[in-house]
Amino acid sequence: MSSNYQVIVVGAGHAGCEAALAAARLGCKTLIITMNLDTIAQLSCNPAIGGPAAKSHLVREIDALGGEMGKVIDQSFLNIRMLNLSRGPAVHALRAQADKRKYTAIMSLTLQSQENLHVRQGTVTELVVEDGQVRGVKLKSGVIIPGERVILATGTFLGGMIVIGDARYPGGREGEPSADQLSRNLSDLGFKLSRFQTATPPRVHADSVDYTKLTEQPGSERPIRFSFDSPLNQREQMPCWYTRTTDETIRVVRENLEHSPIKTGAVSGKGPRFCPSIDRKVLRFPDKLDHQIFLEPEGEYTKEIYCLGLTTAMPEHLQKLVVRSIPGLENAQIMRVGYAVEYDFIIPSQVKPTLESKLISGLFSAGQINGTSGYEEAAAQGIIAGINAAHSILGREPVIISRAQGYIGVLIDDLVTKGTDEPYRMTTSRAEYRLLLRQDNADLRLRPLGYKIGLIDQKRYQKVVDKENKIKETLAWLESVQVSPTKEVREKLISLGSGDLKKAVTLHEILQRPELSFADLAHFTTLPDLEPQIIEQVEIECKFKGYIERQVRQVEEFNRLEAIKIPQDFDYEKVTGLRLEAREKLQTIKPTSLGQAARIQGVSPGDIGVLMVLLKGENKDVSA
Repeated sequence: MSSNYQVIVVGAGHAGCEAALAAARLGCKTLIITMNLDTIAQLSCNPAIGGPAAKSHLVREIDALGGEMGKVIDQSFLNIRMLNLSRGPAVHALRAQADKRKYTAIMSLTLQSQENLHVRQGTVTELVVEDGQVRGVKLKSGVIIPGERVILATGTFLGGMIVIGDARYPGGREGEPSADQLSRNLSDLGFKLSRFQTATPPRVHADSVDYTKLTEQPGSERPIRFSFDSPLNQREQMPCWYTRTTDETIRVVRENLEHSPIKTGAVSGKGPRFCPSIDRKVLRFPDKLDHQIFLEPEGEYTKEIYCLGLTTAMPEHLQKLVVRSIPGLENAQIMRVGYAVEYDFIIPSQVKPTLESKLISGLFSAGQINGTSGYEEAAAQGIIAGINAAHSILGREPVIISRAQGYIGVLIDDLVTKGTDEPYRMTTSRAEYRLLLRQDNADLRLRPLGYKIGLIDQKRYQKVVDKENKIKETLAWLESVQVSPTKEVREKLISLGSGDLKKAVTLHEILQRPELSFADLAHFTTLPDLEPQIIEQVEIECKFKGYIERQVRQVEEFNRLEAIKIPQDFDYEKVTGLRLEAREKLQTIKPTSLGQAARIQGVSPGDIGVLMVLLKGENKDVSA
C-alpha cells in the first residue's frame, strides 16, 4: 500500500487538471495520476481555447470560480480575437490560438507547484471498491493507492482505438496507449458504457504553405484576455490564415468515400456533430464546394500548422490529395496525418448533478468520460468534480450550479437529465437564459460563489464587489441626469445618426438608442472616468433592459420549481397517476427537484402536476 490520499484524480487532461487543483486548493491531500507527465493538459486536437458555441463562456465561468484554464491561455496564446461582434452580447465569444507546448508546460508547472497536490506518472487499471464505496486505485505495476475519493478524467483513453483508413489499433491518442483494463473494470463494476469517436485533421509544415494565396487573420488590436485577473497588456501575436476547398477537393473526397472509415464501418461510435470531418461534410452537404479551411500555427517553436476544417481519418495517400487540392497547400508537406479515435464513455444518467456516481459512493467523473467533447466542457466538469469531491470529505454542502446561474449548470444538467447520443458540445442555443449568462458578466455571476467556496481570495472578490457597485452607481446617475430638447442637442443627435428629441429624457433613455454609445453621451454632459469593463456592462444593461427584465422574471419562475426538492429515496413506483414511461425515467434519473424532473424527456406536464401535489407537503415553504 502507498500513501493515503483524500482525493485521487485519474487523468491529467483539462478535466483532471482543474479537478486536482480545486481539491488541493480546498485543503485536501490530492494525487493526480497520468500515463505520461509530458502530456499534461495536452491540446490533442486544435490548440485553441474558447471560440463560438459558448466555449469562451465556460472558460470565463471556470475562471470566475477560481479555476486555471483562463490564466494559462492568457500566458500562452499566439493569437486572440473576439468573435461574433456583429451580433448581440449573448453570443460574443473570445477565442485564442495557443502555443500548445507552452500551454502544457505552464499548466504542468502549476500542478507541480500546488500545495497539497502530488503529481505522478502511472497507469490505473482498476478501482478499489468495498461495500459500494471507492477506496482507492490499483496501478498497472500492482501498487494499490488508497484514497477516500476518486475522480475519473480519462478523456479518450478508455478502450481507445485509433483509426486511419482501414487500420485500427489501440490508443487513446496517436502514439499513446489506451486504458483497456480500466474500461473493463468499470463494466465489471456495473457501469453501462457506450462508444463515441472524435477525429483530428492533418498538420502541415509551415514552410511548405503558399501564404500569398491565403487570407490573413490577425489578432485583436486591443488588449483582451480570458481571465478576470490577467493584466491587459498588448503583446506581439502570430497571424492565422484561411482558405477554401475547391471542386477538386470535393471530387477527391466524393470519389474515394468507400475508403472513409465512416463508410467502411471502421468507426462505429458517433462523432461530434459540430466538428464534422471533410468526408462527412461532403456526404451531408453534397452541393457545397467551398468549405472554409483555417490554417493555424501550433506554437512558436514548431513548424506545424493545424488545418481546421480538414478533419479526416481517410488513408494517408488520400489525405495528401485532399490537402494539395486546396489553394495555398498545393505543395504542402504533411507532418502528422489525421486520424479518428474511438473510445468508451459512461452513459451520464449514471451520474448525479454533483458528478458523483450513482453506483459507487465517492467516485466522481469529469470530461469526455461523461460523453462531452472539447477542452472547455471537460475543464468545466473538472472544477465542479474537484470541488464536490473535496466538499464531501470536508463535510460541506455540494455545489450545483443551476441553469440560471451559468453555462456550467446547463452543461451538467443536460448530461445528467437528458443524456446525450453524440459527443456533447456546449452552445449558446442550449441556454434558456443566455442574455443573462454572457461571457462578459461571468465574474459578477459566479465569483461570489468562488469566494464562498474558498477558491477566490478576498482581494479578487473585492474587485467584483467594487465593479458591481460602480455599475449600479453609473446606472443610477444615468437615470438622474436629464437632457432637454434644445436646438443644440437635437442637432447633435441627428449628426450622430440618431432620431430627433421631442421632450426632456434621461441619459439612460438616450443610451437605449441602439446607434449611440456611452462615449456619445459626452456631447450632452461631462462623463465620469470609468473602466471599459464598467462601460460595457452599463451599455448592455441599458440597451437590453426590457429583455433582461423579462429573463429575470423567467428565472424567478424557474427557481420556484427548482426549490421544490424531491427526496433521493422517493419511490415513484408507488405514485398512482404517473405514466409508465415517466415512472421509469424518474426512477432511473432520480431528479433532485421538480424543475429537473420537468426537463426529463418522457415526463409530461401532467406527470409534473401529479408530483407537485404530492410534494407540496414536503416543501411547505414553497408556493406551487
